[in-house]
Amino acid sequence: MTNIKLQPKPDAPTKSVPLTFDALKVACSQCNLRELCLPLGMTEDEMVRVDTLVGARRKIKRGHHLYRAGDPFEAIYAVKTGFFKTDVLIEDGRDQVTGFLMAGELLGLDGISSETHTCNAVALEDSEVCLIPYEELERLSSEVRTLQRHFHKVMSREIVREHGVMMLLGTMRAEERLAAFLLNLSQRFTARGYSPTEFHLRMTREEIGSYLGLKLETVSRAFSRFQEEGLINVQQKYVHILDYERLRHLLSRCPA
Repeated sequence: MTNIKLQPKPDAPTKSVPLTFDALKVACSQCNLRELCLPLGMTEDEMVRVDTLVGARRKIKRGHHLYRAGDPFEAIYAVKTGFFKTDVLIEDGRDQVTGFLMAGELLGLDGISSETHTCNAVALEDSEVCLIPYEELERLSSEVRTLQRHFHKVMSREIVREHGVMMLLGTMRAEERLAAFLLNLSQRFTARGYSPTEFHLRMTREEIGSYLGLKLETVSRAFSRFQEEGLINVQQKYVHILDYERLRHLLSRCPA
């Protein structure tokens, strides 16, 4: 596995850096994921300043680490293309999956409090990320309040997501957990302009089980039952949701 390390950063310039043609290739203002990564309502001048913030793109091969637990925290990463999982090593030596991240979502927030990463980030397919140096992000956020509020919302959303996972593990039966997982993926694909009912799973069933707190055999049985009942059609990693409302109905039976 290759561990991607950041190169030392030069001192932040005191003046705005003019955009070049090469810079425009990675500029947020030119990106079709802008509405997912950045707040709406930013002025043209604010967008230019954000464009200078994104230092580079980085390509990560499938199975390789973007960062590892214990690495120094230096940047946040916006997923440009591809799919990642985050995981931690637990006491018995197994990897516990803590999240799945797709295009338009942010990686690296785990390192803010301790200034070291607390989990691993691994590419589930060939992926590309935009690198956002955190010190420069803090500086710009103090000047562009819209950006500051947005990243507060992003961090709040991460807290809500973790609470949601705790609810999955604490109150839902196996089939309810899998239904919630598929519906969540559906909503996230929809936000990116993809089909809400047909998509490919980038993760293995074992990784899904690790995330949902289920054994591999339990995940496989739940998939099989959903298919037998006409809720979904599954062909290896391809999933076609046939009855979205019945999947949602499974969750409506969960305790409040």
